[in-house]
Amino acid sequence: MSDSNLSAGLNSTPSGDRVHIGIFGKRNAGKSGLINAITGQNLSIVSDVKGTTTDPVQKAMELLPLGPVVIIDTPGIDDTGELGSLRVKRSYQMLNKTDVAVIVYDGTEGFSPEDAALEKKCIEKNIPYIIVANKLDRLATSKGDKEAPPEMISPAGKKAIRVSALTGENISLLKETIAASVPEQKAEFPIVSDLLKPGDTVVLVIPIDKAAPKGRLILPQQQTIRDILEARAVSVVTPSDRVAETIAELKKSKAPRLVITDSQVFSEVSKAVPDDIELTSFSILFARHKGNLYELVRGVSALESLKDGDKILISEGCTHHRQCGDIGTEKMPLWISSYTGKKLSFSFTSGTEFPTDLSPYSMVIHCGGCMLNEREMKYRISCASDQGVPIANYGLIIAQTKGILKRSLKPFPKAAALLESR
Repeated sequence: MSDSNLSAGLNSTPSGDRVHIGIFGKRNAGKSGLINAITGQNLSIVSDVKGTTTDPVQKAMELLPLGPVVIIDTPGIDDTGELGSLRVKRSYQMLNKTDVAVIVYDGTEGFSPEDAALEKKCIEKNIPYIIVANKLDRLATSKGDKEAPPEMISPAGKKAIRVSALTGENISLLKETIAASVPEQKAEFPIVSDLLKPGDTVVLVIPIDKAAPKGRLILPQQQTIRDILEARAVSVVTPSDRVAETIAELKKSKAPRLVITDSQVFSEVSKAVPDDIELTSFSILFARHKGNLYELVRGVSALESLKDGDKILISEGCTHHRQCGDIGTEKMPLWISSYTGKKLSFSFTSGTEFPTDLSPYSMVIHCGGCMLNEREMKYRISCASDQGVPIANYGLIIAQTKGILKRSLKPFPKAAALLESR
């Protein structure tokens, strides 16, 4: 790989930081054709056969005038049968990660009850949405070439944009409308830059073991390094077995402002970092950056009240090849069972598989969510909170089971205060 290609790979916008545009509608409304017209590429299969798209398909790309986006093509919301109902459910699940929804309907057939139900759900979830009446070319022909299509208004009073995915008519207007509908993508908290001053040194502890990817850093590590640079601070990267040596060398000139570690080596790193240097983890930083750190800190206390037979959901935002010693399916259950001394039952989900009904579970433990956008991560947290199910994340749980949670929250006084109030 050339230096330029490596640079491009490291600096390409992660999926979780891209604007997610979801295309929804009934079967054969022309969703896939509309995606191809918007992008100018044949990204989706187009067919007159209903139900061609059977699973949500996500494609990261650049889309002017927006920039980096993820386009989500979804199954028809009117699908039938046992499999069809599952596909409809998957389509609705995609709303949880959608920044702007495009509801597409066949302009020759009109706005259906299924379309209206989807519009209502967008309003409930506070998702910006656009109504699109597709197949303008067919509508004009059916009404006569000189007669303009009638005004189209949704039940909620939203005016539809009339387009033709086939001819490209009004596609430019649709793209401009999508761009204008995107909410401001500024997270409440950066990853770490607000904790730093120019010239500060941050030590990043990155284990090098069989689970570490060969030849590259994982996404949270890359993003944290970039955020440190944005603060005009200095990052020093060290493996977990060189932490004490690295800090001692740095102290000869200036002690590090902060140490950030992979959660899996929290305990050993804590022993190597002097008490006068603040310590936290990538997972805790991302809990604050993309989620709700305060709610997740409150959730940690549920560990103390778990009983034999309780069910715990361990959920990850991405899908990856499970290896021996996998943190989610092996290490987390072991650490939690050892800490609580209880016989617990563990369930696991990954990717988009996050259950809407959490009532069977006594607790949810989530990964850092680096591959999820902020909307979906906050949805998952609020889903648990609304159902009264405590939720915490990997970094917080590991810190608690290793007896160092209070120390790991020292950089975040308000979150640390929640521990004192428990």
